[in-house]
This record gives sequence, C-alpha cells and structure tokens, in this order.
Amino acid sequence: MRQVETRTLAGEQPTTTPSSSSSTGPQDRVDVPKGMWTQCPSCQATVYQKALEESLHVCPECGYHHRISARTRIQQLVDPDTFEEFLKDLVSTNPLNFKDRIGYKDRLREVQAKTGEPEAVIVGRAFIRGRPVVLAAMDPFFIMASMGAVVGEKITSAIERAADENIPFVIVTASGGARMQEGMVSLVQMAKTSAAVAQLDDAGGLYIVVMSDPTTAGVAASFASLGDIHIAEPGAMIGFAGPRVIENTIKALLPEGFQSAEFMLEHGFIDLIVERRNLRTEIARIIDYAGK
Repeated sequence: MRQVETRTLAGEQPTTTPSSSSSTGPQDRVDVPKGMWTQCPSCQATVYQKALEESLHVCPECGYHHRISARTRIQQLVDPDTFEEFLKDLVSTNPLNFKDRIGYKDRLREVQAKTGEPEAVIVGRAFIRGRPVVLAAMDPFFIMASMGAVVGEKITSAIERAADENIPFVIVTASGGARMQEGMVSLVQMAKTSAAVAQLDDAGGLYIVVMSDPTTAGVAASFASLGDIHIAEPGAMIGFAGPRVIENTIKALLPEGFQSAEFMLEHGFIDLIVERRNLRTEIARIIDYAGK
C-alpha cells in the first residue's frame, strides 16, 4: 500500500498515513468472469476470448494458432449442417489392464467427462465448399489425441469409406503419438492405418493431410506422412521424437526452428503452410485440381 508523507510543524517528526486513493480492499475489486480473457502462449498478449473465437482461435496480435478441439475444427471446416458423424459410439477398453497414477478406465472416464467426447478422433462425411469428403479430426485435448485401438479403427474405417464412395479423405492431425496405456495394441495401429492408406491409393483416391500442432511420434510416422498433399498450419510442431531427445541422442545442437512447419516446408517434408482462415478454400482448390 502506498504511503503518503504528512508535513507537520517545525520540530515534529513527519508521519505517514495510508492513501485512500490507492485502496485495494475487497470492496474495490472487480471480479472478471472466468474464461473471458485468454493469454497467448506465444506473445503473452491478453486477448478477449470472444475476439479469439471470431478469429478462429488465431491470436490477433501475433498470428499464433491455438490448439482447438475436434468439434471446433469440424465446425470451422465444413459447410453448415453437412457433417454426418459415424462410429461415434466406439470407446476404448483396457486390453492390458494398465494402471499408472489411476487406472486406464478411470482416466478415460475423466477425459470423456472433460471433453464431452468418447475418443480422440471424430470421423464423418461432410461437404467443404460443396465438395463431398470423408473427414477425420483429432482432438489434442483427449489424452493429447494419442492413438489407441479405437483411434486406429475409426481412421481406418473412414479411409475405407472414402475409397468405397470414391470421394477425398481429409484428416486434421494433432497427436502426441501412440497411446502408452494400450502398448503393442496401440503400435499396430500404425501398420493398420498405413495399409488402409495404401488401399485408398490403389483405388485412385485423394488423401489430404492437414497437420496442426503437434503432429508427432507414431502418428507422424504412419498415416500423417502418407498423404497425397501435406498442409500444415503456421508454427505447428511436426516430427517423431522431441528435440530434447534427439539432441541427447546425437549429442549435437539442432538448428533453429527444427521441427516447425516452416522448417519442414523448407526441407521438403510438407507441401504447403496455410493459415487457418484459408484452409477451407485451399482444400476445395486441391480437390478441384485433382479432379475429385
């Protein structure tokens, strides 16, 4: 609390009294509703939540692309009222009876209640600017969109449906990789999904991958890297192992920007970097160019 010095008569000691103008008592505090403001993790700017949502969850100050849920992603990409979800009732079991801090079943119930989703990917049929597609969107808020048996099954089924209907398959990836709670069951999903992609390719289908932050590990090492066209959002982290693990393994410093979307574009790993506000138009343009 700021102190205000008071002058007195000669010979007396000055005294200090609290300044009433700087009072910060409980009666002066203003409660800000929770969720009204968001701090950008990139530029640290405090952004009005409604303004952030209106800009598709892209920071209006620095252009940082915030992570978004699978439902939000679908809402942003598809034409209104055209998304028809399938396989929405598939849920993970606990094949290994895995338990760390809590049991796997308890962890699933916890994250399902938090996200409102049964699993880490949503698949369905939709239209993007009038073009029919089968769409899959991974949810980074569901155990970091890790890939277990259900994620592998839903993505594989979506790819097969795109091949059967002869329409493009579009997936938005965002994953930390294989789901450790499912062990080898999770790892074999890499082969399963990759085999489905090969079948789509044999059928002459179009496969578009949109890599958002992060796309890593087993997902990056399988279906996320097998598209006909690879798009990334600005600043997305793309790679297999984390930079720290790689540095410790090779005993060398990594170049600046390693594993960023911009680094991957420069080195030929992806084809395009597209801002979120332009994704719908760019996907439609690619579909038209491919004659699908």
